[in-house]
Amino acid sequence: MSESHAPIAEAIEGSNAKRGLWSSRFAFILAATGSAVGLGNIWKFPYVTGENGGGAFVLVYLLCIAAIGLPIMMAEVLIGRRGGRSPVNSLKAIAGHDRLNPAWRMVGAIGVIAGFLILSFYSVIGGWAVSYVGTAASGQLTGQSADAIGAIFSDLLADPVTLLMWHTLFMALVMFVVAKGVRAGLERAVTILMPALFLLLITVVGYAMTTGEFGRAVTFLFQPDFSKLTTSGILVALAPA
Repeated sequence: MSESHAPIAEAIEGSNAKRGLWSSRFAFILAATGSAVGLGNIWKFPYVTGENGGGAFVLVYLLCIAAIGLPIMMAEVLIGRRGGRSPVNSLKAIAGHDRLNPAWRMVGAIGVIAGFLILSFYSVIGGWAVSYVGTAASGQLTGQSADAIGAIFSDLLADPVTLLMWHTLFMALVMFVVAKGVRAGLERAVTILMPALFLLLITVVGYAMTTGEFGRAVTFLFQPDFSKLTTSGILVALAPA
């Protein structure tokens, strides 16, 4: 370990037993993947891809990930590994050790606030998802037209008591997992849920291949059309990246 990093590492060495640590790199990768692959990538991304040039949009999206997404993720991991604390305290410790402006801790605070704001609307959508598990399992969606399924969703949105109930249930599940800590909570959850998500996606793709419209879907998503790629389309590609 270099001399410049030693004081910070020594300061946190005694707290490693109290802090939650991942049991393996694979578990961390699953957690990072779960954080990066959000609802927008699964729910919204295919539609905006087809509407903004297909393969041309995907190319811009990959460039945005390489130029912005990966460097930011690497910076976050490096700050966490060196600081060994929360985002705010890690940046505070690093800034103090390297004699930087103390205002750098505000960057960590902004990250925490951003996470809270994301949770504020993801929790609502998570409540929808929990509700739809029961709706799908009961067979209410079987054989229904798109309009009928849309009406089921509209009825859900029109019932604030039901929405609050599902939102509360989802938040209770989140708090339960987080309260269990890194290994017993987050790690155990991602090692089950991320492979399950992968299997669900494979199942959905397999089903789509039997509908007779799979070729049109692939063309819609991946055939490049640079005439549809506008400045606003580039900004749309930057957002999920």
